[in-house]
Amino acid sequence: MNITIICIGKLKEVYWTEAIKEYSKRLSKYCTLSINELKEEKMSDNASNAEEMAVKEGEGKSILKLIKKDAYVIALEIQGKELNSEALSEKIEALGILGKSDLVFVIGGSIGLSNEVLARADLRLSFSKMTFPHQMMRVILLEQIYRSFKIIKNETYHK
Repeated sequence: MNITIICIGKLKEVYWTEAIKEYSKRLSKYCTLSINELKEEKMSDNASNAEEMAVKEGEGKSILKLIKKDAYVIALEIQGKELNSEALSEKIEALGILGKSDLVFVIGGSIGLSNEVLARADLRLSFSKMTFPHQMMRVILLEQIYRSFKIIKNETYHK
């Protein structure tokens, strides 16, 4: 299975990059992983609604360029569907059985995802109603993908 994570912004702190490296290494046993970091659009501190929409649209266009036509897209979105770890693993396993071998997870910028990206998503997934830093969300997402594969393979880890 090929898993791609498309995210806005670059990781700067060493502790986030080290965590990403660790989960990437662990996941290499189960899938081919690629992480695409896209440039964050510039926005003023007191941005108007119009400026925010323009930023989301610009970032959205960059995201959509990287998504293959036949990929199954999961957008991380606070208003999305909440799944527990077992349900996420069941979803990933079911997609594999259906022949969906290209999964794309999308993490937007600080103001979220464009309507175009959300419309392209096959699933809108919420990890919580809380807001997390985007850097932390990458690590949480990778950990949950890793946990999903451990559950699918009936390997110890997830309890």
